[in-house]
Amino acid sequence: MRFENWNVKSIPDFSIDNETKGALEVLEWAYKTYGDDLVYACSFGVEGILLIDLISKVKPDAKVVFLETGLHFKETYELIDRVQAKYPSLQIEKKTPSLTLEEQASIHGDELWKREPNKCCNIRKILPLQEALKGAPAWVSGLRREQSPSRQKTEFLNLDHKFNLVKVCPLIHWTWKEVWRYVYYKNVPYNPLHDIGYPSIGCEVCTLPASNSSDSRSGRWSGSQKTECGLHD
Repeated sequence: MRFENWNVKSIPDFSIDNETKGALEVLEWAYKTYGDDLVYACSFGVEGILLIDLISKVKPDAKVVFLETGLHFKETYELIDRVQAKYPSLQIEKKTPSLTLEEQASIHGDELWKREPNKCCNIRKILPLQEALKGAPAWVSGLRREQSPSRQKTEFLNLDHKFNLVKVCPLIHWTWKEVWRYVYYKNVPYNPLHDIGYPSIGCEVCTLPASNSSDSRSGRWSGSQKTECGLHD
């Protein structure tokens, strides 16, 4: 199933009455359908690592793209190294923007993320992902319905009009407690920032501990109306 011949009636009926609430079955279907062309865009938050562990059971050499903005926490970079060591067959690509931070500052001014965060996200995340997804029929994301109001209608398979692809979201039915139960039980590595109030971790310059316990993304772009980087709008 591809973007150009999308048919809701052709979507498989995935059962959620199992240990992974449908996630493993969705991944098995996705890699069987799209094979090596399926791209997993991972931010290396706890949901992302859970997905990596599940993906390793289906396709150990899966392609994983990390959007290397140059502005991430050192803990995130350290985690990527630990994940690569634990899952050595994974093909982790650190996708960088066309502009270095210095070039971006020269063209758009210093600390663009403070003045125009949408433009900064477009340069350092959206455009690089568009390039990484070029030619791919589908991509995988760790979105969960519980994460925020804007994600409550996410399905296992979604028509992604931003990238003209199918977006596969295996974790939509998982709760925050279930994510952590799996991570602890399976001894999966995770970012230590999660332990000190960061449920959602993005660029260091735009991420604070969550200010609202019921909204895991309330620490992102604090003080503005912005809640998404634009990848999932």
